[in-house]
Amino acid sequence: MKTIKTTFLLVFILCLCLNVSQAQKTFWVHQDNVNPSMIMQYEKVAKEFAEACKQHNPKTSWAVANTNDLKYLYISPIEKMADLDEDPFTDMAKKMGDNWKKMFQEFDKCYDSHGSYIIHLVEDLTYMPEGISMTQEGQDYRKWFYIYFKPENAAKVREGMKAVKDLYVAKNSKEHYRIYRNGFGTSEDFYLVAVSAKDEIDGATKAKENEAVLGPDSWETFNKVMSHASRFEEYSGKMRPDLAYASK
Repeated sequence: MKTIKTTFLLVFILCLCLNVSQAQKTFWVHQDNVNPSMIMQYEKVAKEFAEACKQHNPKTSWAVANTNDLKYLYISPIEKMADLDEDPFTDMAKKMGDNWKKMFQEFDKCYDSHGSYIIHLVEDLTYMPEGISMTQEGQDYRKWFYIYFKPENAAKVREGMKAVKDLYVAKNSKEHYRIYRNGFGTSEDFYLVAVSAKDEIDGATKAKENEAVLGPDSWETFNKVMSHASRFEEYSGKMRPDLAYASK
């Protein structure tokens, strides 16, 4: 995982694409696509990196998730797009010297590809009646649903997502979810639905109970989304508080 510094031109373009209110709900995601044979080595280096950050206290923060297909996602909130042009690790790298370089050389051995992109929390489509939060204590298990669509269908898909939320509200569903929209650095349009649970069994139980709550006619509502989707992907995984970091 490498720290990415953007150019002035990139920041200018991003600032044109986002207003202030959106920036407060924006996340920078760095994704490492770890090779199966290197998973143990990657875990070792990732924990070393988290511990080094706790020791040197760079002024930044991130949550970490790993998926069932061995992707590791480092998720950092962004207050303003100019934050992308700042390197919070400058002092840390100087203090660590060669150890900093060696640590990232070890990271690079663990994957053939990695990259970064932006996603935005869409609050008005999110269903969390008790308050919106990316992480919930005791609920580190995740289901992620990616709904891809063509640009020409963006408005229709959004209307469908709103209809789904209205259904959940009307039925007082106990299954909560967050909605994210793709942003800069992604090559396709998509909505990401994130659902939290204690573990896989708890997640499956909640999903089954929710089917009964929503009723047999709920597919008509879901179809308002799916009929305009170009493809659908589902992943499972978990949040990794042991790899997360927040400056003191």
